[in-house]
Amino acid sequence: MVFSRFKIFLEMIKFEHTIFALPFAYVGALLAEKRIPDAHDIIWITLAMVGARTAAMSLNRIIDRHIDIKNPRTAGRALPKGLLSVIEVWVYVIISLALLLYSARQLSTLAFQLFPLATLVLLVYSYTKRFTWTCHLFLGAALGLAPLGSWIAITGRFDLAPVLLALGVLFWVAGFDIIYACDDYEFDRREKIYSIPARFGINKALNISMVFHMAAPVLILAAGLLLNLGIFYFAGVLAAVIILFYQHTLVRPDDLSRAGIAFFNLNGILSVLVFTFTLLDVIYPIYF
Repeated sequence: MVFSRFKIFLEMIKFEHTIFALPFAYVGALLAEKRIPDAHDIIWITLAMVGARTAAMSLNRIIDRHIDIKNPRTAGRALPKGLLSVIEVWVYVIISLALLLYSARQLSTLAFQLFPLATLVLLVYSYTKRFTWTCHLFLGAALGLAPLGSWIAITGRFDLAPVLLALGVLFWVAGFDIIYACDDYEFDRREKIYSIPARFGINKALNISMVFHMAAPVLILAAGLLLNLGIFYFAGVLAAVIILFYQHTLVRPDDLSRAGIAFFNLNGILSVLVFTFTLLDVIYPIYF
């Protein structure tokens, strides 16, 4: 019984989507000192990411439950259907935030001190669709904390390179979230939910998404140039560009049937590839 309800919870928060942010957290950790972090750091960074994303998604499901029940696409989620109670999900939120806090404490003093700010970002995102069409950028900022947080966890300081990397992740995530939001265009307009597709229309929204996806690899590239990285890293950036370009060939204003492929499969592959090439660059640095 307990296991089945936990399984429902994992499905509700789409736990498998952790693949979007976790590889970039590892990228930030790898680049902090251009070496593979020790086991202690890897374990606590992983647990911090699990705690952060689980808390964020759980809060999102709680805050949006009254909207989700009206939307045919989301009405089957656990809270609208009554498969889980709000109290149960709040328990998961508290446990996840505690895990994030304890993990940050194990990593660095600055990471621990920034816990309230990180929590605020995770919380605010879920409310932004109620008052601003820039909500996609807030989601991007939440996931952009992954590489920046890992860098801070290992070095205990801010630097320009991880900020550029975080901004790259921000625009990458915001871009694919815009594509995903196109599926809710009619519902969002009817219910007065704010989003870029609802504000500008699907055609302009896809163009804005493309601009974001042009900015993302430029920022990730700039981080690599600032850190004097090698050929493998830049090959990873090139792979990201190819995937982003292909993603935009799959969706058109009059045909969004393949938006799911663009959202999950391709973006999951992108994050894993960037991590893999970064790892190769750290292990086998080859310069131009």
